[in-house]
Amino acid sequence: MNTLTAGSPAPNFSLLDQDGNTVSLGDFKGKKILFYFYPKAMTPGCTVQAQGLRDIQSQLAEHNVVVLGASIDPVKRLGKFIERDNLNFTLLSDEEHIAADQFGVWGEKKFMGKVYDGLHRISFLINEDGVIEHVFNKFKTKTHHDVVLDYLNDNA
Repeated sequence: MNTLTAGSPAPNFSLLDQDGNTVSLGDFKGKKILFYFYPKAMTPGCTVQAQGLRDIQSQLAEHNVVVLGASIDPVKRLGKFIERDNLNFTLLSDEEHIAADQFGVWGEKKFMGKVYDGLHRISFLINEDGVIEHVFNKFKTKTHHDVVLDYLNDNA
């Protein structure tokens, strides 16, 4: 796994959102993007992480930040996740882990003695010019939103 770092240009991904519409990096010119990868919709950790981001949408908007969450879930599951948890941002389906490979977040994981390939929980703040400004890779799901907001406030 070779995760992209700050200063790298963000790959120009194109993925389907929860409604089946194609969403690309270029759709957000002039905005910052918090592009966060999470393993699986509607699981406890991913739910807490998404709810935290949902609850700070107004503060993120003050920093000109749009949130995009990506997982390997199918489009249909993403729609259910948004509806169940009243999420107010876009979720993207990366079933073939194409964007995950491009960003370097697909790779070996270990869980309960099993080794397998999977999606790592890493977030990228992409600036208005399409360059990765910051990588968030050390956080707990319940405080991810605080870590992001602290970074934005400290670097405003």
